[in-house]
Amino acid sequence: MSIPVLGVVIVVAIVGLIFFAIVFSLVGAWVKAMFNGAPVPLSKLVALKFASIPYNLIVDARITAVRAGIALDADQIASHFQAGGNVVPTVQALIAAQKAGIELGWDRACAIDLATKGSGKSVVEAVRTSVDPKVIDCPNPEGGRTTIDGVAKDGIQVKVKARVTVRTNLDRFVGGAKEDTIIARVGEGIVSTIGSAETYKVVLESPDSISKTVLARGLDVGSAFEILSIDIADVDVGENVGAKLQEAQAEANKNMAQAQAEIRRAAAVAVEQEMKARVQEMQAKVVEAQAQVPLAMAEAFRSGRLGVMDYYKMENVQADTSMRSSIAHPDGKK
Repeated sequence: MSIPVLGVVIVVAIVGLIFFAIVFSLVGAWVKAMFNGAPVPLSKLVALKFASIPYNLIVDARITAVRAGIALDADQIASHFQAGGNVVPTVQALIAAQKAGIELGWDRACAIDLATKGSGKSVVEAVRTSVDPKVIDCPNPEGGRTTIDGVAKDGIQVKVKARVTVRTNLDRFVGGAKEDTIIARVGEGIVSTIGSAETYKVVLESPDSISKTVLARGLDVGSAFEILSIDIADVDVGENVGAKLQEAQAEANKNMAQAQAEIRRAAAVAVEQEMKARVQEMQAKVVEAQAQVPLAMAEAFRSGRLGVMDYYKMENVQADTSMRSSIAHPDGKK
């Protein structure tokens, strides 16, 4: 045998040994699937091995599904694994839905699993909530608020705590609104119902009217849940918001009136100052006119229109007038 032929034989032998080792490592999984009634072709296991897919996980998931009466191919499970899904929880959710009589297909279960990835939820929880409804506190205590506050028409504030019982709607779970939307819608409905009440006493007397009114609005439309019931856990009376608003309005009116009065006072002060300025102006004119009298008298003396005797007569008349005035008004009052 020539050397080239010997080399080819050696290479073939090595490849055969490697292939045999791979096939031998897969025999256990193949036998396991065979004896559990969920056979997986050996060629499929080899393909999973070369695709770096954990074939034992695929085989175990298929066995679990088949033993539960669900026909799943290894290709379907492997495809979901390659898409980044959680294979075992998805199969468990499918089994739980079947046992509960809930219609849930493999494709939808895979979609729910991928949609809840990284959100803290899981497809198993979605199915469990569909079977066993969950209760949502409204408002959510983690949001920092403990009550939903509304104001009746009489101005009295009413504080309400509600508990919403919901069941997962698997048909709308992918793309449907989640718990936060349900809480927001229920809160809005409660505030609106309280606001339409004539008095807070109506709310206290029949708190179930709130839940009935809110439930009748169909708040679960477009959400991932079906609202089964809305129960009022607690109702309490808060502040008299109407009285506070009236007090604030009265204070605003008082401030406005004070501002208007201040405007009028400032205007009156301005007018007063203006009158004082005019009096000063008139007095200045009087002083100016009085200053003209000596000048006129001097001019009269120079021109000869007024003699010395005339001047003395005028002085006597003024003195006589002053004496008469003092006699008539001894206290100096006119």
